Amino acid sequence: MAPSIDRQGYWGRPTSTLDWCEENYVVSSYIAEFWNTVSNLIMILPPIYGAVQTFRDGLEFRYICSFLGLSAVGVGSWCFHMTLLYEMQLLDELPMIYSTCVFVYCLRFSLQQNSSWPNSLNCSKHLLVDCFRSKCGSSFQVMYGALVACLVMRSVFIVTWVYPWLRGLCYTSLGIFMLGFLLWNIDNIFCDSLRASRQVLPPGVGVVTQFHAWWHIFTGLGSYLHILLSLQIRSTYLKYRPKVKFLCGVWPTLHIEPQKTS
Repeated sequence: MAPSIDRQGYWGRPTSTLDWCEENYVVSSYIAEFWNTVSNLIMILPPIYGAVQTFRDGLEFRYICSFLGLSAVGVGSWCFHMTLLYEMQLLDELPMIYSTCVFVYCLRFSLQQNSSWPNSLNCSKHLLVDCFRSKCGSSFQVMYGALVACLVMRSVFIVTWVYPWLRGLCYTSLGIFMLGFLLWNIDNIFCDSLRASRQVLPPGVGVVTQFHAWWHIFTGLGSYLHILLSLQIRSTYLKYRPKVKFLCGVWPTLHIEPQKTS
């Protein structure tokens, strides 16, 4: 992370507790961090399609909430990086906690015949209070890290002992997410060097060094693939016939094929 530079834009001076490595208001005077903003499209549009497809297939409502939760994270992150305002920072960070709680719930009860919605989102109500008290410091990162660790352990358990043929999807999702996490750390640790390199590199090449934007892309894709994994686990358990298809030959989606009649 880097301190705010002096350049001013439409939204005024940043009030958020974080200001990332991308230089502010360079591409547009209306968007504080342009590349960190537009990279959120991968977390907004594909999950909306996934939610619509899940609804059409008649699958459980919590999986629709999973897709829409990921879209909410993308919208919140878009607003945060566009404005760098503290209120928008909360709109970015809190949906990450709530949506990940939904992910954990879906995976935890994926191998049970009937599971009603408990007060599963209560796991983050205390965090909500803490965030307003302490401006979402380390409590957010600890909670989010703990929830992701729960997802990883549960996913690995299922693909190791229950449905081993889903290992490919599981480890692809995890690997892509971890690649994003690696780039997030590089962006934080080597920010000064990255900023200096952008001063000498051609603009089209310098964009590639916006590693926080790559974090959005890879974690967005990894989270989307995790929802597909969770859906496939649940659909297989319920003896549906899930099948991964590729939209436009590129983007993976899950479809439930009709049951064969004898």
